[in-house]
Amino acid sequence: MLKANNPTLKSWVEIPKDSDFPIQNLPFGIFKTEYLSSGAGVAIGNHVLDLVYVHEHGYLDGLGLPPGIFNQKYLNDFFALGRVAIGEVRNRISELLQDNNEELKFSPAREIALVPLSEVQMQMPVHVPNYTDFYSSEEHATNVGSMIRDSKNALQPNWKHLPVGYHGRASSIVVSGTPLHRPKGQIKLPESDLPIFCPTRKLDFELEVAFISCGETKLGQHITTQDAESYIAGFVLFNDWSARDIQAWEYVPLGPFLGKNFGSTISPWVVTLDALIPFRVRGPEQVPKVLPYLTMDGLKNFDIGLEVFLQPEGSSENSICSSNFKYMYWNVNQQLAHHTINGCNIQVGDIYGSGTISGRFPDSYGSLLELTWNGQRTLRMADGSERKFIEDGDTIILRGHAEKDGVRIGFGDCSGKILPSL
Repeated sequence: MLKANNPTLKSWVEIPKDSDFPIQNLPFGIFKTEYLSSGAGVAIGNHVLDLVYVHEHGYLDGLGLPPGIFNQKYLNDFFALGRVAIGEVRNRISELLQDNNEELKFSPAREIALVPLSEVQMQMPVHVPNYTDFYSSEEHATNVGSMIRDSKNALQPNWKHLPVGYHGRASSIVVSGTPLHRPKGQIKLPESDLPIFCPTRKLDFELEVAFISCGETKLGQHITTQDAESYIAGFVLFNDWSARDIQAWEYVPLGPFLGKNFGSTISPWVVTLDALIPFRVRGPEQVPKVLPYLTMDGLKNFDIGLEVFLQPEGSSENSICSSNFKYMYWNVNQQLAHHTINGCNIQVGDIYGSGTISGRFPDSYGSLLELTWNGQRTLRMADGSERKFIEDGDTIILRGHAEKDGVRIGFGDCSGKILPSL
């Protein structure tokens, strides 16, 4: 067990009950305030530990960190130091924040180093060079295939042999709290022979978890399932917004385009892979047996409970589905191994979405496409309104946490509001 994961650790920083950010978490992010420019921080309870300050004042001495590594707009350069270095920084921060450590606890620096979360604005944690979205939930792929084809032929012949994915638009990934405009494009109505141009009528969310890379490879090099985790800094919640009617008309033969590239939202805190180690579980049995380059040993899925809320403008939140990251048929090791097996190079800060995460039961479906079965059903909100798809003014909020041995590791909110089309 990593020292920083010890469930008995207590912090001198007050941690509210059910906080996403106990001392066993310590996720990394980029924040700014009215007085501080963008820089790196770590979430602890209802505060952010200012890494620029603690580094400049010697609290991280001995780790071999370059000058100014945290005084930057993104975490890319820090993540480029590699997973081992990221873990060493997390361990040192854990030491500083433990209740029996007086280095910072009784220092005047404490009031400067700790910034209330209520005073910060969270920024994009990384610059994203490349973005890949996978399609790795068997339940989701089966549901969508059943709508498009039929239940007997829901999965394409390749689906259980490889992690299906596509390259998406990196530039339109935004941090939680950023509003997005309803996209426009071509849609084809069932009663018409020709498409029309209009704002999407079937705007949807996709409940996903994404990992962020902390290493680079050269063209021609590939990453094995055994080595994959050394290239993963950590995870964020991910909403891959989708315009289902635009997508349905455009996706043949090359896949998603305007139906997806108008925006994706991530949570601002990168929860390290190290922090999630205690929550590993076995994934679904893979039948037929996968090819040798996709085989791996050990527990590679993560037991992370996920929930989606829809909040109509001026009204309260409505929980509309609950799922779990452990349902993924293809795990992150296999995704990264398959992504690079052809020699595709990766870069620090690349984001890899899991694809929509759905469970076996209707209330665990991770999209409105499934929850309403493409608009055939309606969801009733607490204010009496109904939804088949997302309306202008609606806010979608993703939340998730893992919990074991009295320790709760969470991600914070991943939220976005939909504005009318421009």
